[in-house]
Amino acid sequence: MFPILSALVFLSAAFVLAWALFFAVKNRAVILKQLFAAGVVEAILVIQTITSAILLMGQSRDLEPWEFWGYVFTILIILPAAAVWAFAERTKWSSVVLAVAAFTVIFLQMRLIQLWG
Repeated sequence: MFPILSALVFLSAAFVLAWALFFAVKNRAVILKQLFAAGVVEAILVIQTITSAILLMGQSRDLEPWEFWGYVFTILIILPAAAVWAFAERTKWSSVVLAVAAFTVIFLQMRLIQLWG
C-alpha cells in the first residue's frame, strides 16, 4: 500500500466524518454533496485496492490473505451501504450512519496498514 493513498483515505474520510457529525449535531439529514464526498473516499479506496492487489502479486508478504481481503472487502462496502441507508433515511440519523461509516473506514484503514507493515 502506498503511504500517499493511505493519507488520502485518512484525510478524506475524516472530512466526511466531521461533516456528517456537524450535520448530526445540527439535526440535519445527509445531503447529496456529502454522498459525493463519500464517493471520493470510495474511489480512493478502489484505487488503493487495485494497487495493493498488484503489489501483492509481485511480492510475497507475511500476511493472512483471508484477513487482509476481508478487511478490504469490508472497507469497500461500508460507505456504499451507509449511502443507501442515508438516502432512504431522511432524518438526522442518516448523518449519524454516515459518520459511523466514515469512522469505520478510518479504523479499518489503520488495521490494513498494520497488516501490510
